[in-house]
Formats: sequence, C-alpha cells, structure tokens
Amino acid sequence: MKVYEIQKGTTSVDGLRPATRPDPQPGPREVVIRVRATSLNYRDQMIVTGNYFGGPVSRDMIPLSDGAGEVAAVGSGVTRFKIGDRVAGTFFQGWISGPMTERHPALGNPLDGTLAEHIVLHQDGVVATPSSISFEEAATLPCAGLTAWNALMVSGKPVKAGDTVLCLGTGGVSMAGLLFARAAGARVIVTSSSDEKIKRACILGASDGVNYKRFPDWEKEVIRLTGGRGADHILENGGAGSLNRSFEAAAFGGKVALIGFLAGVKGDINPAILMMKSGSMIGIGVGSRSMFEDMNRAIDVNKIKPVVDKVFSFDQAGDAFRCQAAGDFLGKVVITV
Repeated sequence: MKVYEIQKGTTSVDGLRPATRPDPQPGPREVVIRVRATSLNYRDQMIVTGNYFGGPVSRDMIPLSDGAGEVAAVGSGVTRFKIGDRVAGTFFQGWISGPMTERHPALGNPLDGTLAEHIVLHQDGVVATPSSISFEEAATLPCAGLTAWNALMVSGKPVKAGDTVLCLGTGGVSMAGLLFARAAGARVIVTSSSDEKIKRACILGASDGVNYKRFPDWEKEVIRLTGGRGADHILENGGAGSLNRSFEAAAFGGKVALIGFLAGVKGDINPAILMMKSGSMIGIGVGSRSMFEDMNRAIDVNKIKPVVDKVFSFDQAGDAFRCQAAGDFLGKVVITV
C-alpha cells in the first residue's frame, strides 16, 4: 500500500516522503480501515519539524492522527463493526471513557498515523462517524473536533444557551467550537489577524470578531463587546503567551480551556487575575472514545458540517503541510486518500 513517512530525525517538511508498506492484516479484535481522508493539526507541524515533545522522530513514522474511511476487513472476535462501516480512529488509542488517568499512545506519534491507504486498529480505538457528513468532514473530528467538544461540553461547566464563547484564532479547534457553541445557543466571538477570516467566521455564526493586529490588547475589545461582562468560555489556543489576556477577557466565574501553545510556552503568567474572578482554567487533552461518540450524535442531530477549507490529493501531501504551516486556511486542511 502507499503511505507517507516522516523520515527518522527529520526537522522539516522535506523529510515527509512517499513510501510503500505491506497491506495490513487484522489480528484478533482488529479492523482494517480503508482511509478516505485525513486532516492536519498544528501538532503535525511540530512533529515533522522535530519540535514536538521528545524532539525529532526516532523511526520512520506515518504521520497524522486524524483520518476517516470505511472498514475493509475485520479480524476474529470483532463485534463492534462490519465491513463497509464508515469509521474513524480515536486520537488516543486506549482511552475509552471517564477522566484521563494516564497518557495513552496517540496516532501519528508515537503510533503510526493515518496518512496511508490502509490502517489497522483495535476495534476499541474506532468509532462510527456521523452519517450526515462526508469523509473529508469526518476526518476533522478525532483531534480538533473532539478537543473543542471536550472543552465546551464536558470539562468544567458546559456551555449553555446565552453564554458567550471566545474562540482564539480560526483554526480547526476554534471553528469546531464555534459550531458547537452556536448549536447550544451561545454567542461566539472570534479573534484573528485577518479581517477576511473574521468575515467568514461571522458567516458561520460568530457574532463578532477582533483583529488582534489592529487591537493588540484584544481582551479589552472582548470586554467592550460584552458590555463589560467578559466571556464565559474561552478556547485558549495560545498558551503561556496569551494566558493573561484570556484571564482578563474571562467573565466572573468564567472558564479558560487550555488547549494549545501557538503563542509560545513561556510567559509572565498572573493567575491572580483569574482567582479574583472566581474563574477556572482546565487543561484539555483531546478526549475519550465515549466523548467522541457523544459528539458524533450531536453532529448528526444538529446537522453540523465541520469546516473544511482546503483539500489536497494524496500526492500533494507536502503542499498540504506547507499550506497549513503558512496559516492560509480557515478551519481544516484535508488530504484525500
């Protein structure tokens, strides 16, 4: 079968190479998935450039954690799926339900990922995808979609009608959060350095956008837009470099969901800002299979269409990585297989 591999020790996208591997065969309780589409996360850029936890990869590895397709073969003892079922693998293989109590292995690093024609997974690390969406849309869900779902609907107090949600940026997590929050009846404010992206986010349902290039103190704009109240939920993708501003933008009793570190891992963080508001900050580590299944039911019921902006063919995988690295997209960048 055709695959892509990140070459051992690589520190740039030039280390992403096409390769071939034997077609996988299912073992007991395993399923072979014919991958139809995969999507990229910021994590994948860090892995291919050698900047992810642990440094450059120590073996030739198939990248990407997020993919969707159909079951092509089943091993003995498989009870959850049959050939032809539309499915996706879970980001963390082994986290079924309940709170995270250990660090489970993830697809794309340290496990081989989804940028391949076929993958084989244990049936417990697979979910049925919503029937109302395409393979390309389903491929956005395992990491970005589920992270947003966990942040808004599971961890801490869940979002409710009338709340205000602040989404930092217009990437995959933020746009999934926008759609989930709007389905729940919440107001959504987005930030971006692009007026065009803000305009597109407003078409998707955001009430307002703040261009942080024009308003470097964007938290003050959030306070102004909310009549001095602040945001009840904040999808914090920036990390240490933007946390203080998120604390300032939070409402009394507000929740900051710490998701990423696009603004850097170092910063002069002042937790007293949040303390004085009786607010909370919760670290979000994607989510469990049970959360994934709940999210998929909500997507079907509410006819939510995940935001896919750019689609590349399998032989354009390198171009997809470069597009995502350049930030030239809204929502998700997808590779069809």
